[in-house]
Amino acid sequence: MRKLMYCISFLFLLTSCKDSEKQLKVEKPIESPKAEFSIVIHGGAGTILRENMTPEDEAAYKAKLEEAIRVGYEILKNGGSSLDAVEKTINVMEDSPLFNAGKGAVFTNAETNELDASIMDGKTLNAGASAGTTNVRNPINLARAIMEKSPHVMLSGKGAEEFAKEQGIQIVDPSYFFTERRYNSLLKIKETEKVELDHDDKTAFYDSTIKDSKFGTVGCVALDKNGNLAAGTSTGGMTNKRWGRIGDAPIIGAGTYANNNTCAVSSTGWGEFFIRAMVAHDISALMEYKGLTLQEAAKEVIQKKVPQLGGDGGIVAVDKNGNMVMEFNTAGMYRASMNDKGELYIGIYKD
Repeated sequence: MRKLMYCISFLFLLTSCKDSEKQLKVEKPIESPKAEFSIVIHGGAGTILRENMTPEDEAAYKAKLEEAIRVGYEILKNGGSSLDAVEKTINVMEDSPLFNAGKGAVFTNAETNELDASIMDGKTLNAGASAGTTNVRNPINLARAIMEKSPHVMLSGKGAEEFAKEQGIQIVDPSYFFTERRYNSLLKIKETEKVELDHDDKTAFYDSTIKDSKFGTVGCVALDKNGNLAAGTSTGGMTNKRWGRIGDAPIIGAGTYANNNTCAVSSTGWGEFFIRAMVAHDISALMEYKGLTLQEAAKEVIQKKVPQLGGDGGIVAVDKNGNMVMEFNTAGMYRASMNDKGELYIGIYKD
């Protein structure tokens, strides 16, 4: 009888273990399939309201966003690197007067244009950045050259411009960056003797074209077919800025970050707060150390941490599996994404 009881108990325990295993298997989260490649871009975040946008301007922004992202998409589709996709995509936005980067850069208090940019390779964690250049047509190209052809991460001002010349990067006369709309915005702001942020909703008074100055920093993140992530950001900074002010865009970990173990991030917003919160790296760190998903990490930083400091803005990001996020706490953000299926999304306002 005792042996029979032992056998029954053993069978009961064995059945319980199997049931537990089944239960564990049921509760295990199902991972989303890895995308072959992905790309996401932004053209700035801020108080972008539908009622302040003419149909013509809205169409122009959407067309340029699509043009830019398709450049990167084709590179990725054909097996190109995420770094190439990021650089060439940002070039399109830098060459457009619509965005506060390259050709469309805003003016400083001294009525000059000072441009910043950065890029990062998620495979090697190598990075390059330039700050305060006045004659480099495409600052993102300079950032990549600094990453790949110098022992440094960041160069600034005259030194960065000299390095650009040595590397054969296109140099232009500073007048290339002049746009009447940006200049007029500066003059109106200077009349008030008040510094206005490029993404400050009060600036709507100063720009009759869009009635809002959220033209913003541009950025791109991408995952290529080899599983490598990259991120890049380029900007003209803050309207009426002084004393060589530098925002988050060229600062690795604040405006730009990429790590193949987690994600790639490009930021746009109130730079001083994005620097203090180390926004781009913080999103990666939350994924690495707390096990958060990209969406959870981005929401934690953009919807909680940055506003608690008093800042605003947004990010675009892609994780190592190709999941894409476009998170912002403002009324709008110029943005677009494409996946390996060729599905295109373009957004301006808060959906």
